[in-house]
Amino acid sequence: MTTTPTVSRATAVAARATDLSKVYGQGETQVVALDRVSVDFRQGEFTAIMGPSGSGKSTLMHCVAGLDSFSSGSVRLGETELGTLKDKQLTQLRRDKIGFIFQAFNLLPTLTALENITLPMDIAGRKPDKQWVERVIDMIGLSGRLHHRPTQLSGGQQQRVAVARALASRPEIIFGDEPTGNLDSRSGAEVLGFLRNSVRELGQTVVMVTHDPVAASYADRVIFLADGRIVDEMISPTADGVLDRMKAFDAKGRTS
Repeated sequence: MTTTPTVSRATAVAARATDLSKVYGQGETQVVALDRVSVDFRQGEFTAIMGPSGSGKSTLMHCVAGLDSFSSGSVRLGETELGTLKDKQLTQLRRDKIGFIFQAFNLLPTLTALENITLPMDIAGRKPDKQWVERVIDMIGLSGRLHHRPTQLSGGQQQRVAVARALASRPEIIFGDEPTGNLDSRSGAEVLGFLRNSVRELGQTVVMVTHDPVAASYADRVIFLADGRIVDEMISPTADGVLDRMKAFDAKGRTS
C-alpha cells in the first residue's frame, strides 16, 4: 500500500495544508488537481514547488494562499483556518498577512516605483514602517529609481519593485508564481537573489512555484508534485540535482 508523502519537520510553521484536495468538474469530466496533499511551509524558509505541467503545483499555491477554494482538507495560515473564512475575511487576510509576486509585474503605470511599493498599505489605511521599507528598498537596490514610473524601468527593475511591494508590509509569507518567468537570465538571477536574501537577512518565508531548475536551486528545499500528489522532496537543492529529478519524473511518466 502506498501513502502520500507528508512533508513536515518540527519547527514553526507559516502555512500548513492537511489532506488538501481540489476537484474540478463532475463525472467523466472530473479532474483531480490535488489529491490529499499534506505539506508544511516553515517560517524563515524558501520553498520551491515543482512538477510537470498539470501536476497541481500552481493549484496548491493558490489554495494555500487563499486565492482559490479547495474541495476538502484544510489550510492553516499561522493559527487561521482558511476554510472557515468568508470572502471579506479572506480578502483582508491576503492583504494583511500575505505578499504576492507574479510573472506579470502588476504595477500601476501611473504610480512611481515608491508609490507602487507602498500601495497595498495605502489601500489598507496603514502607515508604512519607514525604516523597514527603506531596508527593503536598500536590499533590492532601487534607491535611485524610486520616482520613476514602470515604463521608465526595465523588466528586471519592475520585478524588483514587485518584490519590494511584497516585502514592504512585512507579510507572514510571500507566494511567487513563476516570478522570473518574464525575465532574462541575469535579471531573473537578481530577483531570485533578492528573495534568497529576504529569507536569510529579513527572516521572510517564501514559497515559489517554478519550472526552472536554476530558480529552484535558490530555495532551501524543493517539493515535487505529480498527478496532484507530493512525490518527492529535495533539501539544499542544486540546479543539476533538480534537473535530474525532473528528468526521472518525465521518464517515469512516459513509461507508466
